[in-house]
Order: sequence, then structure tokens, then C-alpha cells
Amino acid sequence: MKDRSVPELIALALQGDEDDETAWEAIRELHDRGGDEVFEAAVKLLHSASSRERGRGADILAQLRSPELVTRCADEILSALVTEQEVPVLESMAVGLGHLRDARAVPVLQPLKDHPDSDVRMGVVMGMMPHRDPVAIQTLIQLSRDSDEDVRNWATFSLGTQAEEVDTPELRDALFDRLTEPDIELRGEALVGLALRKDPRVLEPLRRELESSYVIVLAVEAAQALEDVSLLPLLRQLWESPGKADSYFRNVLADAIAHLEGLVR
Repeated sequence: MKDRSVPELIALALQGDEDDETAWEAIRELHDRGGDEVFEAAVKLLHSASSRERGRGADILAQLRSPELVTRCADEILSALVTEQEVPVLESMAVGLGHLRDARAVPVLQPLKDHPDSDVRMGVVMGMMPHRDPVAIQTLIQLSRDSDEDVRNWATFSLGTQAEEVDTPELRDALFDRLTEPDIELRGEALVGLALRKDPRVLEPLRRELESSYVIVLAVEAAQALEDVSLLPLLRQLWESPGKADSYFRNVLADAIAHLEGLVR
């Protein structure tokens, strides 16, 4: 890709479907290359009559490596988003604004939290993820209760782990509400978020997860974050369990046990 010209890379970026790997290799090369030529080519795509081209324009502008272009990239996407109607383009624009971390995106994306398409609502989660102001957090709280499981999962992750420094009763309640989710990973994200905030309500649900027949690494991470030494026997029991566990799980479990044992000494 490094030997390709910018027009050649743009042509490759437009090929295939949304997940075409060659297209994304070209987009990543454009990100790395940056500069005015790439910026102008992406802006041209962003204002195309083709929704495919507009989406790819947003994908390219989202992560240009040139620091001096970041604000200009956000300017262009924010301006174009106001009149955009196509779902894939709205998603690309919302995700792109998340990468650009421009605070102006928050009030622009906030109305899209109620968009009928879950892909757009997922884009709003990604767009809000870097921000900590009350509007962004409130939007993520609402999306943590979304009808779509993937949207709920990512919003819960955004609140629980990514926004660890934010701690309000409403945010904690939103995480607590996710502890009854049927999806074990979603429950795990909520467990970690509550444990990081030392919410005492998480102890018993966490204990049940550690006692279950299938324990995921998020539950172990939550046990370490909560720092309640009453969980040590359960962690040691997991260590001695004959069940299958990969090396990553074992390493996280070892760290959690060592951490809690250090609190006992």
C-alpha cells in the first residue's frame, strides 16, 4: 500500500463491502499518510452524491494522523452530518467523531440516540465514548438500556470501564440494572464498572458469577477491582479447578489472587 498514490488508495477504499479488508488496508494507509492531499480527497468523498463515497470520506477523515488536520476533519464531518440521512454514513460519521474526540460532537450526536436503526445508535455510543460531560454520560446511560443487545453492551462498557472517573448514583444504577442481562459478557462489563466504583451491591452478584459453572475473565477482573478479600476462597477454588482455562484467564486470575492476598497481609 505504501507505494500507491492517493487516487489509487481512494479507489481501493471504495471497493467491496463495508468490511472489505483490502479497502480498510487502503484506508489505514491514508490515515498514516495524512496531509492536505488526503484531506482534500476525503472531503470530496464526504460531499459526494454517493452514500458509499460519503461514508468512506468519513472513515478516512476520522483518523488522519496529521495533528493540524484534526479540527478541520471534525469541522467537515460535523457540517455534513446535519443533513445526512443514510444509515451507514451516519454510523461512519458518529464513529469518526468519536475518534476525533471533538466536544462539539456531543450535542450533534445526542438526538441520534433515538434513531430507529441500531447501527446509528451504536455509532452514537462510539461517538460519545471519549466524552465525560453530563450530556454524553446521560446519553450513554440511556443507550445502556437500548433494545439492541450490542448497543447495550458497548454503552455499558463505555460507562463502566472507559468512564471510570465518573461516579454518580444514576450511572451506578444503570450498571446495576445490567446485572440481570442474559448475556454473560454484558453482565461482566457491569460487574467491572460497579467494582471499580466499590459499589457494595455488586458483591453478591459477583459471588454468584464466580461460583457458576462458566466464569469469564471480566468476573475475575471485577473481583480484583472490588478488593473484597471474602472473594479470595472463590478465586483460589477457580485456580484449583480442573476446568479448561486459557493462559490469559490464568494470568488474570493469578494477578487477582496476588492482589487480594496482598490486602490480607
